Amino acid sequence: MRILIISLVFPPDNVSTAHVVGGYAAGFRRQGHEVVVLTSTPHYHPDDVDAWRKAVVPVCGPLVVKSATDGIVAYHVRMPGKHNPIFVRLLSWLWYQAASTILGLRVSRGCDVILATPPPPLVVALSAWFLGLVRGVPFVYNVQEVYPDVAVTLGALRRPGVIAFFRRVERFVYRRAGAMSVISRGMEANLLEKGVPRAKVIRIPNYVDSDELPLRPRLNAFSAGHGLDGRFVVSYAGNMGEPQGLASVIEAARLLADRPDVLFLLIGDGPALPSLREHADRLGVSNVRFLPYQPYSLVPDIYASSDICLVPQAEGTGHQGLPSKVYRILACGRPVVGICEDDSEVATLIAETGCGVHVPPNNPPALAGAVRAALADREAWARRGRSGRAFVQEHYSAERIVGQYLALFQGLTGRQGA
Repeated sequence: MRILIISLVFPPDNVSTAHVVGGYAAGFRRQGHEVVVLTSTPHYHPDDVDAWRKAVVPVCGPLVVKSATDGIVAYHVRMPGKHNPIFVRLLSWLWYQAASTILGLRVSRGCDVILATPPPPLVVALSAWFLGLVRGVPFVYNVQEVYPDVAVTLGALRRPGVIAFFRRVERFVYRRAGAMSVISRGMEANLLEKGVPRAKVIRIPNYVDSDELPLRPRLNAFSAGHGLDGRFVVSYAGNMGEPQGLASVIEAARLLADRPDVLFLLIGDGPALPSLREHADRLGVSNVRFLPYQPYSLVPDIYASSDICLVPQAEGTGHQGLPSKVYRILACGRPVVGICEDDSEVATLIAETGCGVHVPPNNPPALAGAVRAALADREAWARRGRSGRAFVQEHYSAERIVGQYLALFQGLTGRQGA
């Protein structure tokens, strides 16, 4: 098959969705399929961006460049950095959407199926629908979070007219898509409750490549370089925004001030980072440390340096998404504390894998209590981490998940021999 993938982010951008989409593309290519990607220039937290710039070929001056890595051809539309003001970012998303759709008219020739992955949510599916209509091929919309539900829950969308507009776009996309791949049971139920036909909703979880995330010793270059040896490290690595609800982590750290061996390590950035720093200063906590985004190659060492890894979700968002970082944490053999509701996808995964515990959002005493429990029985928590790694190796391997997507594509295109 010739598979066209549309995704705003793609390696070398160092962000979860980029790694997920890059893994799909590599998996499809390993199975012998031709893969073309419509994406943007690295603008989030790119790794090895200088090497990438030297390797790309101009297609339309500086506005569109082309890369080819391991047989995967990617077309990158120029994008400004993520730290611009919100109105600049909105305009840049509109630019990307228009430019990638026009470019897609050229690169979609001969494709058999289109896979659209947010961000931006829903809107990327409109491009996939248009290109699929022109080429007479189906498209699959990969739902990483249910939109606009998550934006409404978090208060990012408040105006009734705007919400109604996105509801109409949502219904349009669901009607036109050949299939929707969802990553969790809750998201599957959400779409079915909205009247999407059962045959269209396919649950395919995100994958994890345990070969790419090998087990590393607790004492390693990262832990030594950041003074983590001899500390009990509770870490979070990723975006810091409203969906994570990290203020309660700062408050839990204050409740553990009597344990100087405990360190809360928060890695990454995002719109909530300045307020989190101010919150930590206001509370006078000395057991919280902030680090900027780290290269993806350091992920195994970062998690190996952690005694507990946090997977936080803001209240009310537990059914609307499942952070892909939880699979990477499990692959690295570390125990998890989910900050989430009892019936959330994260809580369900933790119970299923036996990899840790979950505590309610906005409940610092419960989080502090979980950390104290881990301190009291470190061997039991180490076993939880090993249990999680064994589970994801069996159920969430890259080849297994790629195989499910290929079976879906084959069913949509009638190419059973592909």
